[in-house]
Formats: sequence, C-alpha cells, structure tokens
Amino acid sequence: MTPNLPGEGHQAHASDLLAAVQEKVQACMQCGTCSGSCANSFAMDLTPRQLWRLAQLGEKEEIFNSKTFYLCSACYYCTLRCPRGLHLTEAMAALKRLAAAEGIERYKQSANFYRTFMDTVRRYGRVREMEFMNRYFMSMKNPFFPLGYASLGIKLMKKGKVSVEIPKLFGKGRFDRLFAKVRELEERP
Repeated sequence: MTPNLPGEGHQAHASDLLAAVQEKVQACMQCGTCSGSCANSFAMDLTPRQLWRLAQLGEKEEIFNSKTFYLCSACYYCTLRCPRGLHLTEAMAALKRLAAAEGIERYKQSANFYRTFMDTVRRYGRVREMEFMNRYFMSMKNPFFPLGYASLGIKLMKKGKVSVEIPKLFGKGRFDRLFAKVRELEERP
C-alpha cells in the first residue's frame, strides 16, 4: 500500500483545502516579516507575503502558476516570526496538498517523489536508495527520465553512497501504526 500525501485518502475537496488556507492567513496584515524571514525567498517568483494575499483573495490559479509554495522548506521561521502568530508553514503545506489533490501536472514529479520516498521508509524504516530510485523512476512512466540522473548515480556508486545489495524487510506492517498516527494528526483541523 502506497502512503497517501497529506490530505489525500479522505474526501477533502479542493474548495475545502483552499478555505483552510484562507482561514489560516485571514489575519495576515501584509507586514512582510514572513518574506524577510524566508531563506528561500530569493528563488521564489512571488514573496510569501504576496502569496498570502492571493490566498486571501482565493486566486487559486495565480497561486498554482507560481512556484513559491513548492519552494517552502518547512523551516517554520516565518511561523515563528509572524507578529500575528499565523501558522504559515501549515498553510504552505496545505497548498502542497491542494496541488496534489488537484493533480496539477507541474507538481506531479514532486508528489511522486514524496510518495515513493515515504513508501520506501514505510517498508524498511529508512531509505533504501536503490529501491527508492527505481520506484521513483518507474512512477514517472518515462523511460528517458532516469538518464538525467545517470551521472549523479555513477558518482554516488563510486563513492559507496549507494549500495546495490538487496535489503531485508523489517517485517510486513511494522511501521503501519506510526504512519496511520501521522496521517491522523495531519488531517486534524
């Protein structure tokens, strides 16, 4: 069983997810502290402050035409520094869930990466690089996709960072309860 992305697997509608983001940022006064605190803002096409304004206005299309929310590294610095105490990192995560729930093409690669990574962790209790990479490349359903990573893979193998040995499973379902609890916590309002 492949673990779901947060927000997947239950009947959350896109409008409900957007409404949750709007609720989280409704008290935003556009001070810009989040933008000034963000370590990744240099790479974003919109500042976090601009993104929150778009969320307040319900401008979903503009939000998803931006790469801002997907560049959030979830460091919580914006949340810690927000003078209104808004849970901005959670709002960014909700936008990621919304993009995944709507199947937005440009975020499909990231969603596949996340699912495959978590599936590997669930199976073994840690990341098994070779299996993770194989599953991820297969999930992309493009035979040429792995070629872009060939030189990196060769470097990692030469340095002994990636092993080709077949790992042993820890036992079927060993981490299922842990993953179920995390999913339960993520789905709480």
